[in-house]
Amino acid sequence: MCPAVLDVPALERLISAAVAAPSIHNTQPWRFRLDADTLTLEIRAAADRGLRHTDPAGRALHVSVGCALFNLRIAVAHAGWEPVTRLLPRPGEPDLLATVRLGGPARTPPPPQLYEALWRRHSSRFPFSERPLPTFLLTELAEAAHAEGASLNRPGPDGTDRLLQLTHEAEQRNTADADRAAESRRWVHEPDGGALGMPPRALGPQDFRERIPMRDFGAHRHPSVLTARLFEKRPSISVLSTGHDRRADWLRAGQALERVLLVATAHGVRASLLHQALEWPDLRNQLVQESGDRREHAQMMIRMGYGPEGPSSPRRPARRTLTEDTPSACR
Repeated sequence: MCPAVLDVPALERLISAAVAAPSIHNTQPWRFRLDADTLTLEIRAAADRGLRHTDPAGRALHVSVGCALFNLRIAVAHAGWEPVTRLLPRPGEPDLLATVRLGGPARTPPPPQLYEALWRRHSSRFPFSERPLPTFLLTELAEAAHAEGASLNRPGPDGTDRLLQLTHEAEQRNTADADRAAESRRWVHEPDGGALGMPPRALGPQDFRERIPMRDFGAHRHPSVLTARLFEKRPSISVLSTGHDRRADWLRAGQALERVLLVATAHGVRASLLHQALEWPDLRNQLVQESGDRREHAQMMIRMGYGPEGPSSPRRPARRTLTEDTPSACR
């Protein structure tokens, strides 16, 4: 039986906050289970929604779950509990990626703007203005990543051009790879009962060319043409990285990514994720430069700016993400 402090509406509100997180291709590769005896929420990988060709090691899946985990932490603290988080808590259960126990009263309630932003945040693949991000915000975004154990670096003009070229090369490879192109296409469709994947309208306008390589989900229709759309002339692109590259680091990167995106959203900044170069090991290794004795591992490229929010992709209802053995009184 569920404790009275966590009734059905409260549980569903927590899960709804978690699933508002971004995920590669909007695959939403997570499932949740409540252990009512310990008031612990488990987040498990939904392996059937993994991308076998695009993400064979499951790195992007872990980053996606990390984003959902951060939202859950914010929601739990907003509701007044202390979110006691563990990553990969049971080695014998590799699909159990994290747990969040609802502890005593929250020691440090999260900034209310982050909780409000998680309901409004979504990717925008539309053109941004040429208005630069202010220095104070760039500092705040870097601090947000650092708070979750990651680094956020924004290169200069030459470095940005290099990152865009690597993304362009990755998109060319993706377009020429029949398996990857087909895997991507499967996730583009109008919303259905499952609320997975991306509606075509969320992919951005079709009448821009030759600047930022956006993923071409229509590669099967014109395989010899790379869809690269003209957006801002000098895009603001940052690379999120971690010092190590283990499964726990991927989950930390996801939490850092979501914190950065929520801070940006709270300041009225839009963002889209450029993941293509991360899908090819040789290109991924070129996204960050070695610094001293420490080798950073790129986990995400983020394009940010001011512009239209664009349409959002749907999310599965909270009840559909809970596993069948969650106590019925809490479902």
